[in-house]
Amino acid sequence: MSTADQDLRTLTRRSFTTGGIAALIGGSGLWWMKNARPDDGIPWPLRKVLQFNERLSRTYYGPARLAPTYDVSRARDPRVNGQIGLRSPMDMSQWTLDVLSSGQKPVVERSLPIQAIHEMPRYEIVTEFKCVEGWSEIVHWAGARLSDFVETYGHETAYISLTTPDRDYYVGLDRESALHSQSLLAYEMNGKPLTLGHGAPLRLVCPLKYGVKSIKRIGAIQFTNERPADYWAERGYDWYLGH
Repeated sequence: MSTADQDLRTLTRRSFTTGGIAALIGGSGLWWMKNARPDDGIPWPLRKVLQFNERLSRTYYGPARLAPTYDVSRARDPRVNGQIGLRSPMDMSQWTLDVLSSGQKPVVERSLPIQAIHEMPRYEIVTEFKCVEGWSEIVHWAGARLSDFVETYGHETAYISLTTPDRDYYVGLDRESALHSQSLLAYEMNGKPLTLGHGAPLRLVCPLKYGVKSIKRIGAIQFTNERPADYWAERGYDWYLGH
């Protein structure tokens, strides 16, 4: 047998052994992960990773950090993505935004027509809308700052919960994110009123968070000191979802 053949056989045996060990470790790790105790719906090691990501994002996040803005000529309509909370028939003339009291059994403190949002100071922004699926689009939004809404109708609480009228979709925001200057209650997209598919008559836009936080067709807002439920966080995503 030539020296080259001997070297090849040695390399093959070594690669097989290394691959076997790696497969064994990987299989054991997968078994361990699948059998780890659940923490809020997912294995606790994954929950720890998400909590670390949140701490990192919150450290990086701040009022002075702004999402990049772009010339309006670059704005395009994003794809219609996610219909949870939008499937129920909607009579726009009957839509109101309910402001709820805090507590486990909230009651409606006031119901606001869309005109109440239109009468607030108008704010426009052209930012990149990022989806957790990996795609993004530059979009021109117009509406009222969420911070102005909080100042007018809100309470001094640590969190804000937003839900669709049918309560099928819901997100939670920490107060710092809600008060960020680029967080918007949007009623226009690319110079036109929102369409039903994009959340008419009112949706949230948070340019420093992934799109699943920008809830469409907001029906109710609640101010609370307990971290509110979040649709995708209950399904294994990071609650904070900043980028």
